[in-house]
Parts: sequence; structure tokens; C-alpha cells
Amino acid sequence: QILDKTSGDNDINVSYSQDRYIFHVKRTDGLTVLCMADESAGRRIPFAFLEDMHQRFVRTYGGAVLSALPYGMNDEFSRVLSQQMEYYSNDPNADRINRLKGEMSQVRNVMIENIDKVLERGDRLELLVDKTANMQGNTFRFRKQARRFKNTVWWRNVRLTYAFR
Repeated sequence: QILDKTSGDNDINVSYSQDRYIFHVKRTDGLTVLCMADESAGRRIPFAFLEDMHQRFVRTYGGAVLSALPYGMNDEFSRVLSQQMEYYSNDPNADRINRLKGEMSQVRNVMIENIDKVLERGDRLELLVDKTANMQGNTFRFRKQARRFKNTVWWRNVRLTYAFR
């Protein structure tokens, strides 16, 4: 019944709802692939599965697809179909967008950590600059006091020298 609804030669991607299941149909270049999924699967994963199956089927069988009998390649291709159904049903990496969002989130977290470290380092550098400026001021005062002390001691020596003569 579903395939009757999708008659014609146009390339299509459609979904039909029946009870709690959704039937996803993809027709490209005259080859129709169909899958049934729960509503929770959404549309992205089933159509990614159908696109993958279409590409694998065409890559494996080429032009023989269009002249094959119904279920003629089922024995050979059923193993690939089973593996891919398992992958798209259970592996979180099957949903590329969610996987990429996860990777982007990880990259974002690393960038935030690095920015925090740079800001922390900047604060420490600012503290070092302040301490350096403080030390330069102390150095200037120390030199001034040392010169004053040296002059005071020199004058005392001069006075003592004249006093004992």
C-alpha cells in the first residue's frame, strides 16, 4: 500500500505514519528503499540509514539493480542490511548531527577551559607587572637612601678625621 502511494519516477523522501510506526520511503534514480521505525527515531536517522543502504546497494550491484528480480539479491545483501540496521538502531555515532553537536560541545568546553587559563595567566601576569613596578619603586628608594647613608657616613668620617688631627 505504501509503495502504491509513491508511484512515479520522481526522486522522493517521504514518511507515512501508521499507528505508532513511521514508514520512511526514499526513491533515487528509480531505486526505492523503505524502512519502518518508531516515532522516537525521528526522520534524520531513518533517512540517513536509507541513504546509506541506497549507496551501498548501488555500489555493490551497479546497473544490475534495475533489471533484478524482486528479492533476487536478498541472500547476499541481507547480512549488510542486518549490520547497518543494528548500527543505526543502537550506535549513538549513527546520528551524525548529534555526534557533531557532541564533538562541538567538547571543543567548546576545551576552548572555555583554555580561555579561563589564559585569563588566569593574564591575571598572574598583571600581578607580576604590579610587583615589578613596586620593586622598581623600592629600588629607587633604596638607592636614594643608600646614597644618603653613604654621604652621611662620609661626612662623619671627614668630621672625625678633622677632629683627631
